[in-house]
Amino acid sequence: MNLASHSKDALKVINRAVNSALEEDIGSTGDVTAASFSDNETALAKVFSREEAVLCGQQWFELAFHKLNPDIVIDWELNDGDNLEKGAMVCTLSGNAQAILTGERTALNFLQTLSGTATKTKLYVDRIEGTNAHILDTRKTIPGMRYAQKYAVRCGGGKNHRMGLYDAILIKENHITTAGSVSQAVSQAKQQYPTIKLEIEVENEEQLKEALNTQTDVILLDNFSLSRLEAAVTLTDGKKKLEASGNMTLENIREVAKTGVDYISIGAITKHVQAVDFSMRFETE
Repeated sequence: MNLASHSKDALKVINRAVNSALEEDIGSTGDVTAASFSDNETALAKVFSREEAVLCGQQWFELAFHKLNPDIVIDWELNDGDNLEKGAMVCTLSGNAQAILTGERTALNFLQTLSGTATKTKLYVDRIEGTNAHILDTRKTIPGMRYAQKYAVRCGGGKNHRMGLYDAILIKENHITTAGSVSQAVSQAKQQYPTIKLEIEVENEEQLKEALNTQTDVILLDNFSLSRLEAAVTLTDGKKKLEASGNMTLENIREVAKTGVDYISIGAITKHVQAVDFSMRFETE
């Protein structure tokens, strides 16, 4: 992963997220603690990881400082997506002391949260290594951090499901009930949006059989047991892509992957995030 992977629209989202984070930390008066230092005072700081992790969030980290002072120099030892060892130096910063002190917490908040997401994702990705399944994220993200966390999932080796309600169709139980049937729900959606990727959630074998005869691209198997997943893979026989979802854990994920499903979606990689412990220390230049 590198910063060039962000599109212009994505950069706007990153910019908005960093602006909001700085605003809630600095407020209207600014950093009243750092204000006691001279505007001309400079500092050298180093960031270390206190635990093993997957690094993620460089652009958010950099922008938090550069919005305060564009002349701050940040030198990275590693790139997004790289593995961190406990005690590893992540980067060095040099420049205006006020700006580094003010931006420290905001920058580290992004780095620790996104690295936490990437690290958790990699745990699941590693657990299913050697199978044909792929780990997908969901829309169960921290409000305001959707793009950031989905980027972190990619840094951890996972793949992105739809970004939101606007870029792919996912027909679920309530949609089916409203439409009247699986077939009718798919037909209505395809009629209105014929070129958008469509997925439908099924809860039993009868719905699966019906979905196989529709124009859906992917069928989501909701809370199927291992034996039912195996039966679904056999019944589908490669005609449609299959996604397993519901109660996925590190303990059962490999057995799920071995059933032959194409995708496994896991809300926990973005909603049950444990921040990675980073530390910033100032040093004498």
